[in-house]
Amino acid sequence: MRTRNWQHGPCYERRAVLALVLAPWLVSAARADDAATMPPQSDDRLLFLTAPKKGQVVKIDDLVPGGPQVQAYPVSKDGTVRNESRLNLVILARFDPAELTEETRARAADGVVAYSGVCTHQGCPVNVWSKDHDAFVCSCHGSFFNPRNGAEVMAGPAPLPLAPLGLKVVDGAVAATSTFFGRVGFMQN
Repeated sequence: MRTRNWQHGPCYERRAVLALVLAPWLVSAARADDAATMPPQSDDRLLFLTAPKKGQVVKIDDLVPGGPQVQAYPVSKDGTVRNESRLNLVILARFDPAELTEETRARAADGVVAYSGVCTHQGCPVNVWSKDHDAFVCSCHGSFFNPRNGAEVMAGPAPLPLAPLGLKVVDGAVAATSTFFGRVGFMQN
C-alpha cells in the first residue's frame, strides 16, 4: 500500500505558495524604535485611507450616521503616519449613542466607534459594510461583526470580536485615547 507524504503534494504546495505571497502582509510586528509601526497611541488622530479624502484627518462630521465604516490609519502629533504595520488599520463608524451597548459607548466618542480593521479569523481586512445586517464584513471569508456591541462576531468563521480602540473628539477630529484593547489580528498555529 502506498502512502502519501503529507509534506509533498498539492495541499502542501498551495500552503507554501500562499505563505510566500502573504508573508510580507502577515508579518508586520511593531518596532519600538519606529513610530510608523507602533500601534495607535493616545492623542493620535486618524487619517482616511482611501479617496476622496485620502490622507485627511477624519472629522466626526465626515462619518455618516448608521454606517458605512471608513478605513483609517493613526497619525501622531508630530505627523508620523502609523501605516508601516497593517495591524494599525482602523475602521470607524458613527451611530446614535443610544444604540450602543454600555461597554461600546464607554469607548466611543459622540457615537463614533473604532476597531481594528484586521479580521480575527485569517487577518484579512474588514472592509465591507452590510447594510442589510448593519455590520462590518470581512471581505475574504465573510465574518460579520456588530459595531454597536463591541464588534462581536455575528456570523462567519472569526473566533473573536475585533479589538476596540478608545476614542475622543478634539476640535471636531476623531482621536485615540489609547492603543487597541485586546489582541489585534488572528492567532497563528
